[in-house]
Amino acid sequence: MSILFLLIPLALILLAIAVWFFVWSVRNGQFEDMEGPAYRILMDDDDPLIPKIGEPENKAEDNDSGVRNETK
Repeated sequence: MSILFLLIPLALILLAIAVWFFVWSVRNGQFEDMEGPAYRILMDDDDPLIPKIGEPENKAEDNDSGVRNETK
């Protein structure tokens, strides 16, 4: 029975933290655009995620010795 004296205030503190976090997120605009992320999945990205074979990753040129020369 004495554990209730600890658990009830602890539950009320956790509830207050959850309510404060919810109010904070609403005020900062976290729930403003509910449809945007759903449509963003359907948008096609123009940039390929996998680089093409034979194309250097960081625009550096390879020479015959196998050492990359950085272009500036």
